[in-house]
Amino acid sequence: MVNNWSYTIAMFCRIKLKDTNYQEVSNYKLLDSSFYKECFEIYRKYCEYKEFDSVIPIFREEFEQNNCDIVGYYDGDKLVAFSLVYRFDSVNSVFADQFAWDYENPKLYIGKRSLKNECAIYKKLGYEYFYLGEDSDYKSELDGYEVSQFFKEWQN
Repeated sequence: MVNNWSYTIAMFCRIKLKDTNYQEVSNYKLLDSSFYKECFEIYRKYCEYKEFDSVIPIFREEFEQNNCDIVGYYDGDKLVAFSLVYRFDSVNSVFADQFAWDYENPKLYIGKRSLKNECAIYKKLGYEYFYLGEDSDYKSELDGYEVSQFFKEWQN
């Protein structure tokens, strides 16, 4: 029997935070897990707007992890976007797991601004790398951008 599995090899990227000089924005707050329902609704709107056929679910337990930060972004007093960011102290790195925004006010340009803001937050906290998942053109525009060499660097 022949196995016809096909695999896509994705390149993953990260930001070397010491090579950045971004500033924190004023319209964010660190949230707690009580914001799950609001974030879930933002995620639903985000997936509809992007017309995703299949989505990775987000679960309440993700919002309750001790190493997970929920970074909420506001338009006035309304929560309009969030990022789930995991802190991995063993490798002095953070991982941007999920971002979503409701797109009700596209002029906010929250996507790129959130990345720059989170670089500023985690650089200030002393982290070395901000992992961003799969490589894409808009991520390569960020200062400190590089393709991850994780397995070569962290073999132990």
